[in-house]
Amino acid sequence: MAKPRLSRRLLSALLPLAAALALAACGDDAGGGGDEPRRSDRAPATVSTNGLPKPLAANRAQANQIIDGSTEALEAKLAELKGHPVVVNQWGSWCPPCRAEFPFFAESAEAHAKEVAFIGVDIQDDRGAAEEFLEEFPLPYPSIYDRDADAVASLGWGQVSPTTWFIDERGEIVHQRPGAYPDREALEADIQRFLLSG
Repeated sequence: MAKPRLSRRLLSALLPLAAALALAACGDDAGGGGDEPRRSDRAPATVSTNGLPKPLAANRAQANQIIDGSTEALEAKLAELKGHPVVVNQWGSWCPPCRAEFPFFAESAEAHAKEVAFIGVDIQDDRGAAEEFLEEFPLPYPSIYDRDADAVASLGWGQVSPTTWFIDERGEIVHQRPGAYPDREALEADIQRFLLSG
């Protein structure tokens, strides 16, 4: 009779580990695992556009909105922002690593409002779930709704969630990072290195 108890005890100990591994599976080893994000208090529901260049102000005026149109909407947005560096972050409300890094992007977008545009791309998501998530964790920039992941495929997405692209003033992709950022410092280092270093 002792063996079944031991098996149940072992099973009880292994179940949380198995659940954690399953949650982490939609990311990679870049960090951000299955941690739940802290609420970002630096991403207000309304954002200031005062003193910003017109394209950056127009982008921020759409803060926290989900824009329909997939590839066409993303291409139009990038065309509007040509002449300014852009960070494109692919996310989904269903993806724990995406959720874990979300506050870093909100905070960095605020910090670089005068020099860098940010765009989110919400992929393979239920629209209602995405809207609820943005209510809880608002962004100071818009997101493109990309139900079938066509827009991110046009950027060369390698099917790792999340993925972030850095696009220079000429509209060229200068870096693609698959996987979650472990902290805001790592994101800031890439912004400086790929968009603001020259």
